[in-house]
Amino acid sequence: MAWRNVWRNRRRTQVTVAAMSLALLTTILYSGLLEGYIEGMERNILDLELGDVQVFAGDYRNNPSIYTKIEEPDVLLDRLEAAGFPATGRLLAFGLAAAEDSSAGASFRGLDVARDMEVSDISNQLARGHWLDEAEPKGVVIGRGLARSLGLDVGGELLVITQGADGGMAYELYDVRGVLRAISDMIDRTGVFMVDQTFRELMTLPEGVHQVIVRRPPDLDVDVALARIESLATQHDVQSWRQLMPTMASMLDSARSAVIMMGMIIYLAIAILILNAMLMAVFERIRELGVLKALGFNPVSLFGLVMIESAIQTVLATLVGLLLGIPGIIYLSRVGINLGSLAGVSIMGIAIDPIWRAVIKPHVFATPILMLACIVLIAAVYPATKAALLNPVDAMRHR
Repeated sequence: MAWRNVWRNRRRTQVTVAAMSLALLTTILYSGLLEGYIEGMERNILDLELGDVQVFAGDYRNNPSIYTKIEEPDVLLDRLEAAGFPATGRLLAFGLAAAEDSSAGASFRGLDVARDMEVSDISNQLARGHWLDEAEPKGVVIGRGLARSLGLDVGGELLVITQGADGGMAYELYDVRGVLRAISDMIDRTGVFMVDQTFRELMTLPEGVHQVIVRRPPDLDVDVALARIESLATQHDVQSWRQLMPTMASMLDSARSAVIMMGMIIYLAIAILILNAMLMAVFERIRELGVLKALGFNPVSLFGLVMIESAIQTVLATLVGLLLGIPGIIYLSRVGINLGSLAGVSIMGIAIDPIWRAVIKPHVFATPILMLACIVLIAAVYPATKAALLNPVDAMRHR
């Protein structure tokens, strides 16, 4: 009976189902794109810049000094890797970079090329040229902003001037092997990457590292990973990426709640449409409903009848929404939206990927569907109650 009633007014049913399907489609695509944006930002933070957890010696974060370093880093790295945490050590220093008549402040980063590839994806972020090679210790990779400031490109010569750990002036000429694409403001404007042995020779620093970048297994929560790493590096300052960038972490957490807020706004309009459509369906059948009640239909049966009609329309809308949404989100996950005008733009110092792609996850579909079902259920309660409380005598006299 509910199925028959749904199709008594085909145009109204089609409009209602179409509106619900469009709302579901919009919410699914928005949810997938927003989740893709969040994951893209996290990926840039974790894979290219910070890692999941960082370990420092003493008060290095608050007072960076070339002398404040983690002694015997190999022992710590072996301990971390034995516990299932890939890790690498990095050497950090600051100074001046120059080419011909131009100069700029620079941050020098010495790294173990093989180990670093296991915890960072920065080696694959070259705009042009090649990544570091231990076979060519005089080759460096620089940020794109620094390359622009100094007028350098692949094959150019970079003069580095700084103060070594022995207190003397350190300077050397290096060949530019590669230029990075947009990573972050700091790396873009000042980054100079070199092989760790080259860094040690420049800075007269035979041992120790200033920073250890640690990655966690995918199935391990960052807070749990932080606690375990703290137990393995008890003598050092251990910080998760959320502690290092609390504002960014808070922003990404807030962005996830935007899916629910956006869905509520869209579905509120749908709820008004459902309420109007179901009320019209009830008022058009007042006499019929009165007859049904006189024949023995109790209020619960009439209430259930109207609710089932709403459920049928919801199921139809869900099927249509998924039929359109699945191909749409697959396309957005593979091709994405080209935001070429935002190339090089950063948020809180982290570069935005100009190709905005969606992600496909169960909750991208489940959350919008559940929200739609709940909103329709709530919207249909009033018309269903109206039908259930009809007086059969008055209803059969209604014209």
